[in-house]
Amino acid sequence: MIVVDSNQSLQVLSDQFLQFAVEKQVLRFGEFKTKAGRMSPYFFNAGLFNTGFSLQKLSEFYAQTLLEQTAERGIEFDMLFGPAYKGIPLVAGATMEMARRGRDVPYAFNRKEAKDHGEGGSLVGAPLEGRVVIVDDVISAGTSVRESVEIIRANGAEPAAVLIALDRMEKGMRDGQDTHHSAVQEVEQLYGIPVIAIANLQDLLRYLLTRQAANVRLAGWYEKVKEYRTRYGV
Repeated sequence: MIVVDSNQSLQVLSDQFLQFAVEKQVLRFGEFKTKAGRMSPYFFNAGLFNTGFSLQKLSEFYAQTLLEQTAERGIEFDMLFGPAYKGIPLVAGATMEMARRGRDVPYAFNRKEAKDHGEGGSLVGAPLEGRVVIVDDVISAGTSVRESVEIIRANGAEPAAVLIALDRMEKGMRDGQDTHHSAVQEVEQLYGIPVIAIANLQDLLRYLLTRQAANVRLAGWYEKVKEYRTRYGV
């Protein structure tokens, strides 16, 4: 179990997470085209945490980050919600790991298509009540968050925060033009809720700077990622 004591900073947790993501080749370096059409020197795909061990470890990072950050920032919540489809294993894993740490909370997730037999409906799990944390992998266009907020509010609950794995801290794009805010910043401003990330682009740069000398696979990527941030970062 991952445990970062009170004498360690959240930077340690983010470094451990990035190291794990590199080891599992979830975080890769090269040339990758983003949805915005930019050529990015790195790519993060949480779907590649696709074994029992890696999902368990990932869930520990989610749970530890949520508990640490909400306590530090005074964010109160009653349950977790995972948007289909990537959010489903993430929310289930996070709640199990939180229970192991003494915080047992309900969780729910949605179906893409409503079920017309049995219990019916589009929601699975606990009823959406109180203050709800949305659990997802990343925020790109913010579509998943918007749909989640609509579902949560339609059921009489309120979104309390969004928990993601990686914040790219990168300008959004609208009508082919760069915006002044990142997708994360737009979510925070639009819905008035905080976004909590296990790691962000600043953490990644720090990780590359400190690890590139000892890892040949990381050599040279600090400068490329730094240049990308200078051009597209917020």
